[in-house]
Amino acid sequence: MKNETGSLMRPDALPESASRPVVTPLSPSVVYASDTPDMLDQQYEGALHGYTYAREGHPNADVVAKRLDRMEQAPHPGVVTSSGMAAVSAVLLGLTKSGDHVLGGNQLYGRSLRMMTDDLPRLGIATSMADPGDIDAMRSALRPETRMILIEAVSNPTLRVADVAGLAALAQEKDILLVVDNTFTTPRAFRPFEHGADIVIHSVTKLLAGHSDVMLGYVAARAQTLNDRLRIFTVTAGMNPSPFDCWLAERGMLSFDLRFDRAQATATRLADHLATLPGVTRVIYPGRSDHPDHDRAAALLGGQFCNMVSFELDGDRSTANAFTRAAAGLSFAPTLGDVGTTISHPASSSHRALTAEKRAELGMSEGFFRVSVGLEDAEALCTVFTQAIADAQSS
Repeated sequence: MKNETGSLMRPDALPESASRPVVTPLSPSVVYASDTPDMLDQQYEGALHGYTYAREGHPNADVVAKRLDRMEQAPHPGVVTSSGMAAVSAVLLGLTKSGDHVLGGNQLYGRSLRMMTDDLPRLGIATSMADPGDIDAMRSALRPETRMILIEAVSNPTLRVADVAGLAALAQEKDILLVVDNTFTTPRAFRPFEHGADIVIHSVTKLLAGHSDVMLGYVAARAQTLNDRLRIFTVTAGMNPSPFDCWLAERGMLSFDLRFDRAQATATRLADHLATLPGVTRVIYPGRSDHPDHDRAAALLGGQFCNMVSFELDGDRSTANAFTRAAAGLSFAPTLGDVGTTISHPASSSHRALTAEKRAELGMSEGFFRVSVGLEDAEALCTVFTQAIADAQSS
């Protein structure tokens, strides 16, 4: 087709340049042109590297994947997905079948729990949950048909630390897959492949990208055969990531180490400060000596206790409402890993699908909050929490 000037509608090539861009170009093209059918065959067969259709891969996704592969020391190239839950879904749906059993940690992210309890059983995949810090409990929950164990290295939102070494030994003994969601800990604190994990998952949306303007996930497997299956499933299921989100994520990841270190230092200060405030009945931070898994966290994470702090207020839903209203300048939002500190209330967000009794079993009352510490000045942040908690108690 020609336009009014007689030139072709699509250009033959981009302008040539002896120099190159410093910033990775954004490549929003949905489709890529090949010269001949033979060339397309060679691309699909792996003889030539090239892009075909963006659902099957695009340059910006590959740039992000390579950076994450290096960070995690992944044995084979991983797959970037459209969200963290897409990565979880790719593992649970792409690697299991009807008749299999999946054992999960009992304090997984709320949507992961929902998939385990609602969606997998509907498809004929049995599931059960146990405490990943208790190897005897996990062993007892295994079945002959168990295909995989899914855990978080540090749980969301109660910040309990899994016995990864014990679980890796158990998984190897039983010849089942150990899948670790490393979102909270990130490769800065923990690299699951170095501790026996078979598959690693990330919600890149969170601290890795770090600015609450990206939704992406990542999954990589130790075995190439599993990696291939995950890649094929994500393409078939349409879990492909947006080029623009990948471009933004790459930009955010360039400052990841600096952001992580700053937020972690502030989280340590905030946790200790919260423990001194009237009205706070409990503070949960793996770096504190009163954390039930402190010794395990110190050994597993090498002194990197991350940026997440949870605490409990003495009160009910009205106290929780008063606290969030009084927390001036802090976002009450169901997310984490932003440059700004965010506050989450599991009972009304991530774990709202659980009954109050089940939440209580896991240690989540109406006064329970999860804090994702950002890049604010530590003392200014402590002042905001002091005032907000005092206002909540007085109300």
